[in-house]
Amino acid sequence: MFDLEDIAAFLAVADAGGFGRAGQGLGLSKSMVSRRVARLEAELGAQLLSRTTRGVAVTEAGLEFKTRADQILSDLEAARDAVAQQGDEIVGSLRVAAPLSFGMTHLAPVLAELAVRHPRLQVDAAYSDRFVDLIGERFDVAVRLGNLTDSSLIARKIAPIHGALVASPDYLARRGEPRTLADLAGHDTITQGNEAWPFRDGRRVVTFQPHARFRADNGQALLSAVEAGLGLAMLPTFIAGPALERGTIVPVMRDYPMPEAGLYVVRPPPAGHVAGKVRALTELLVERFGGEPYWDACYAHRKAAQ
Repeated sequence: MFDLEDIAAFLAVADAGGFGRAGQGLGLSKSMVSRRVARLEAELGAQLLSRTTRGVAVTEAGLEFKTRADQILSDLEAARDAVAQQGDEIVGSLRVAAPLSFGMTHLAPVLAELAVRHPRLQVDAAYSDRFVDLIGERFDVAVRLGNLTDSSLIARKIAPIHGALVASPDYLARRGEPRTLADLAGHDTITQGNEAWPFRDGRRVVTFQPHARFRADNGQALLSAVEAGLGLAMLPTFIAGPALERGTIVPVMRDYPMPEAGLYVVRPPPAGHVAGKVRALTELLVERFGGEPYWDACYAHRKAAQ
């Protein structure tokens, strides 16, 4: 009889392209993953993976086994979920991918509450601003921000995401406040990578390409730079909200708002079956963030006041 953990280890290695990366995802050492795959290969009497200088490659026999094993584990998960739902209990493990700043600030308390509500649910959260391959890295669900591109993934919008161009009062006192898109060229800017800033100009959406004085790959780092008076930054209100409420930053260019984006729950197909654990998370996110999110309240108040 095959060990399901050995099969899961093989699938993780095949998807990750290496024993070390698979071990990180499974919470196991590289040597333990290697032993499990070797045991499975011995049981099957076939080589599933070939070792290369770059990592591992799946053999022809491995590809055949992987196709069927993926379906078997998916069916087992669906069967367990169906039984659990009959008893109104969520069991198993839930792997969630989320962006770093939003995840740590707003999602982490929600996931903790989910675990409290469902004591037999194991939650495994990964917070990173890199783009996560849900299928390849075997995540059950992801929380994503922005405007989604077309894909095979199933998405549900939970709430709108608004952004604002912001600066510190000290910076504006020194450099003046930009009023038009043309004014932006004369200001220092703070960006996340080489992003372009979108603005609504009436019915049109126009973009401005800032030449950043300060760059960072995380929104909280951008906020710190704005509060230090280094320049203008385009920040989502879920990051900027507390600083706007304190008055350490203020919104500018209010006649040119940032186009609305979205907060989404994204999961792999199929569309018809929604695992109970994913449904429970989605319902809790709607409960906490649905409609007009709480982090927009201070921005709306300050925008109206000014």
